[in-house]
This record gives sequence, C-alpha cells and structure tokens, in this order.
Amino acid sequence: MCLIVFAWRPDHSQPLILAANRDEFYARPTLPLAQWEETPHVYAGRDLEAGGTWLGVSAQGRFAALTNIRAPGKPLGRRSRGELVAHFLSGSLSIDQYLSEVAGRSTEYGGFNLLVGDRQELHFLNATDPVPRRLQAGVYGVSNAGLDTPWPKLTKAKAALSEHLDDPQPDALFRFLADPDAAADADLPNTGVGLATEKLLSSVFIASPNYGTRASTVLIVNADGSRRLIEHSFGPYGGRLGEVELAI
Repeated sequence: MCLIVFAWRPDHSQPLILAANRDEFYARPTLPLAQWEETPHVYAGRDLEAGGTWLGVSAQGRFAALTNIRAPGKPLGRRSRGELVAHFLSGSLSIDQYLSEVAGRSTEYGGFNLLVGDRQELHFLNATDPVPRRLQAGVYGVSNAGLDTPWPKLTKAKAALSEHLDDPQPDALFRFLADPDAAADADLPNTGVGLATEKLLSSVFIASPNYGTRASTVLIVNADGSRRLIEHSFGPYGGRLGEVELAI
C-alpha cells in the first residue's frame, strides 16, 4: 500500500473515512478482498508471496493498514511487513500492547508506516522513529515517507478527501484515487530512485507495464460499528480486473 488518506472523527456519525491505493509489481501474486478461510473474522486482500496483507478489518471492529518507506539500497528486513496488519487483525492484543511489541522489534522489517485502530482509537507507528502515536481527530495522509509528509500526490489526495467529507460517497473517493497526473519535476521528492521513477511514482494512481496501483480501497466506518469496504483491482497499465464490496 503506497497511499492512504483518511479522516478520523471519533465523535462523528462516520468516525473513519479512508481511501487508499496499494502499489506493487503486477507479477506479485495477490488475492482480492475477501473473508479469510482460516481466520473468518478477518476481511482483507492477501499477498500470496508472503501471506500477509496491506489493509483490512476484523469482525470485532479492528482496522489496520500499512505502507512501506521508500529507502533504496536499504535491506528489506527478514520478516514480511504484511504480517503486521494480518497479526493485528487476527489477534487479541490491545492496540497499546500490540504496538509496543511491534516497536520493540521494528528492525526485523523493512521500513513501514502502520495504522491500527478500533471503534474508539486510531494509532500510528513509523519504523524509523518507533514511538506509537495515538491520533487525534483530523485529516491525515501517509505515502512512502512519514505521516503527512507533503509529497504532491499526498497533498492532492488529502485535499480531495476533505472536499467529500460532508457526503463521502464511494464513487467520488474512487475518482480521486484514479488520478493519473504526475507531479511537476520541480515538485518531486528526491528519494534516490532517479527522476524517471520519481515521476512515475508521483501520481495518485500509477500505471506502467510492470508496476502500478494494484488495488484502490474505500472504507467507510459508521458509529454503530457497521462498515462498508470496497476494493477495485487493477492489472498492467491500470487495466480494471474486478470489484469487491463487503458490508461488515
């Protein structure tokens, strides 16, 4: 998952509104959003290469999502980052207990940003400064740096989400997740991947022959605990592959 924007409003009738894109190599085997057979209280997509996931919810009201931190040349870590989401959704530790445990061994993973929450709380952990943070009400975004790092696509997506919070309709959220426009060269971050790659990765929706947005996800959480989770999946050049919608 490489772009997540979300509004956390714990006292609102819709406490969490989230829109996210998962970017990955198209060749990496993946299952779309579904109820997991071996842990039926978990609802998420699945990375078949390592067994984890990038975003999901549980029947008990848990939520978790993940992005990686772009750091070319640094080791990937001996454990898959996707297990951080999967283990929280399938487990029973409290948020504080879980994040304390993860923070103590964050070096086992490549760089990551982790969001975990339930119906009352939402917390954030960045692997480069592994001190868990409980988020207050607000509109946030995370891509492949830190929370709210003002990369052009993150700034654009946060602004688009804010425009729809009075009436957060999924179609409108998916429209801005599909924005293919690259940032101007002068606005690009310098993360060490070269100008052409920075340009490719600067759009909200990424499409190329080998790497791009594999899934766009919208999550709407209501105060009564009900949730609407929708995923659109894509292949090379951004070709649409399917759609899954779950009411949980």
